[in-house]
Amino acid sequence: MRPIIFSKMDFSHSSLFGYIEDLQELTIIERPVRRSLKTPEEIERLTVDEELSDIERAVYLLSSGQDIQGTSVVANLPALMRQNPAETLRRVLPKIREVLHVAGVEMQLTAAVSFLTVLQEESVSIHTYSHSFLHIILQNLEHRDAGVSNAWLETLLAVIEALPKETVRHEILNPLVSKAQLSQTLQSRLVSCKIMGKVANKFEAHTMKREVLPLVKSLCQDVEYEVRTCMCRQLEHVARGIGTELTKTVVLPELVELARDEGSSVRLAAFETLVNLLDMLDADDRSQTVLPLVKSFCEKSFKADESILVSLSFHLGKLCNGLYGIFTPEQHLRFLEFYKKLSTLGLQHENGHNDNQLHLQTLEQEKKYISVRKNCAYNFPAMIVFVDPKNFHLELYSIFFCLCHDPEVPVRYTMAISFFEVAKLLNSDVYTIHKELVTLLQDESLEVI
Repeated sequence: MRPIIFSKMDFSHSSLFGYIEDLQELTIIERPVRRSLKTPEEIERLTVDEELSDIERAVYLLSSGQDIQGTSVVANLPALMRQNPAETLRRVLPKIREVLHVAGVEMQLTAAVSFLTVLQEESVSIHTYSHSFLHIILQNLEHRDAGVSNAWLETLLAVIEALPKETVRHEILNPLVSKAQLSQTLQSRLVSCKIMGKVANKFEAHTMKREVLPLVKSLCQDVEYEVRTCMCRQLEHVARGIGTELTKTVVLPELVELARDEGSSVRLAAFETLVNLLDMLDADDRSQTVLPLVKSFCEKSFKADESILVSLSFHLGKLCNGLYGIFTPEQHLRFLEFYKKLSTLGLQHENGHNDNQLHLQTLEQEKKYISVRKNCAYNFPAMIVFVDPKNFHLELYSIFFCLCHDPEVPVRYTMAISFFEVAKLLNSDVYTIHKELVTLLQDESLEVI
């Protein structure tokens, strides 16, 4: 027999995917031991009979090995499933299930990745996978470590896509009814929100209305803002799963209420979801419900956290074009002026003159202002469509000039990327932006050029 020595490894969550292959090798590579560095007791604990098969070795290491050895077996699970799925399911998986009850973060994260890999490689049928793996995933879903819980959740969400809807109903949806109640932990209710978004396209509208939507409404009205925010961000998936009629009668009223929530993160999530659902709403809903909310959101945005401005600037092009046709001339002009203000946000000479209201900006503020202007550059082609290309020189040229000459490289780089699209939109008037093309080609940044 020869001893196996495992070197110390970094098991931070961020590095998990980087060392997963190294872990797989540890179960099959036996490295020589420098006996001068190990006591006889340590050597005995790390020694594995080289005559053991891969399955026997995996069972032994899970039963008697060190934590790092057990983790290496878990990492090697996909390979074992490819080689001998029947024996792996019969002998190795029950051991993994057993050790996960007391496993540390490293093994839990590794298991979540390995279970997902087994699913993706289709080593067994989805029926067998559901029977063998699903309960283990669900048992570890509410781990006290948030990183572990999220890893298992990502695996579960991928599994839901592949599962038959009846399995989803009995094994996942029905237990959610109890887990989404206020008596459950915050983490449990957050998990429920994300699962709601994933199961929305698994069932017919009548099933959604009877079994899913009451739960969705309950989570939208949760006492914790984190839960309301999380459920709000899943409402787009729910809406696309239930169709336009139920979206109008159930989802839209919830979004309107969430858009007026006391929590800024909830209001932001509601705004972004509304923008993403514009294509599902009819003209009446857009003009009578969405437009007033968006108008209020924009008016209050400069008094709010800069993060809201970053999101608003990113969605503004999609928003303006999604609401195009229902703007009055005055509203059209107001949104255009709002875009212009965002395009020069944070610059000392905003709107062509010194802005005495600008205070000393923190570094974090400056980063957000740069992101806002970069988003305005990204949305510039959409804004040309919004004003009509024939009005470009009158309405947008001054902003085009400012963005092409912005002091920050990311803004100019984004304009350079958008330049071809702008040129196509201007068509025969493309000569009006020749100077800016020359400017960008002579930029001091190679990235821009």
